This record gives sequence, C-alpha cells and structure tokens, in this order.
Amino acid sequence: MLLIKNTYKKYKHFLSLTIFLFLTLWFAYLKKTIIPEHIMYFYLDSQIPFVKEFVLAYYFWFAYMAIGFLYLGFASKRAFYRMELFLSLGMTISFIIFILYPNAQFPRPSVPGNDVFSWLVNFIYDHDGTNNVFPSIHVCNAIGVHISLINCYELKDKTLLKSLSFVAALSICASTVFIKQHSIIDVVGGVILATIIYIFIYQTPKLFASSPKIDNIEN
Repeated sequence: MLLIKNTYKKYKHFLSLTIFLFLTLWFAYLKKTIIPEHIMYFYLDSQIPFVKEFVLAYYFWFAYMAIGFLYLGFASKRAFYRMELFLSLGMTISFIIFILYPNAQFPRPSVPGNDVFSWLVNFIYDHDGTNNVFPSIHVCNAIGVHISLINCYELKDKTLLKSLSFVAALSICASTVFIKQHSIIDVVGGVILATIIYIFIYQTPKLFASSPKIDNIEN
C-alpha cells in the first residue's frame, strides 16, 4: 500500500493529461458543427506531389506525443508541464480560430489501390472531415513536442535523441501536405502559432522559472 501511495505521489502529474480528453471532445464537436466558409489553398499545393507513404509519419504523430509525455513525465516535471501547456494552448487557440474563421481544405485526391498505404490514407479521409484545418494542429503539436524535448535539461547531452526528434517532427509536418491532408497555408499557420507559443513559454522572463519543487520528479 505504501508503494502504491508513493508511486501515485511521484507520478500524479500524469493525471493532468486528462485535459486532452476535454480538448478531443471539443475538437470532435467542432468537426461536426462548424460549416466552413473559407477554402485553404495556395498554388504551391498543386505542385507538391502526393506521396502516400508519408501517411506513416502522419500517424506517428500520435505516438510522438505519447513518447514525449512519457519521457518528460519520468524525467522532469517542469519540462512535462511545459509540453502540456504548449500543446493545450496550441489546440485551444486553433479551436478558437476555427470558430472565428471557419475553414476547410481543398478537395482531396482519389486514392485507388489495395496496398496498406492507400488504405491508411483513405481511412483518414473517411474519418476526418475536411473542415477545421487552419492552422494545422498536427504541425503545431509536432513542433511543440520537439521544442519541449530539446529544451529539457535532462536531454542536453543526448544529441542523437534530439536529432531523431527533429527528423520525426519534420516528417510529421511534411506528411500533412504530402498526403494532401492540409494546404501549405495550414502548415505555415501551424508554424507561426508554434513560434508564438514558444516565445510565450520559453522566452518570456520568469515564466516557469526554475523551481526545485517543479524540477524534481521526486516531489
């Protein structure tokens, strides 16, 4: 019983992730209710080839966030909370933009074939409507995970891990346009939003100032 109590006390910060359950339900509600008025399209979208294999990177987004939270949750409460704030802020601001500027994606291509890549792309197309695409949450969150990891003190000497994280984040961002799930405009919007949040969380003086209680995972 004492072991369970101590384990709960040590890792109870993971319970704060329940905020993403609320955000997911909010997102689902907006998907069903928002009627788009603006189509997100830029001429470069037609020049970018459709590469169905990138669907693996698109799906990896979910695992990438989970890995980030797990690693930081066990390594540093401070870095964990920063990542949680980054992603939840990005999603909340995106949802507000969806409401104020109802938008949708340009028509998606037809994806014939019975191979696994085609099936995965079509699964996304069938289950994820074309509305609420600007800014890209996929892009903003992928950047948020990478920034959170490389700014974690415990990772300061782990060059390989940082490099792998960069490749993962870049691949996820690229996948959004290669499988025609987003316009390049959505990607730019996601990058700008992530940059603003980065400045707010990591560059604003005294915000999340180092605190032994927060930094120490034992507390």
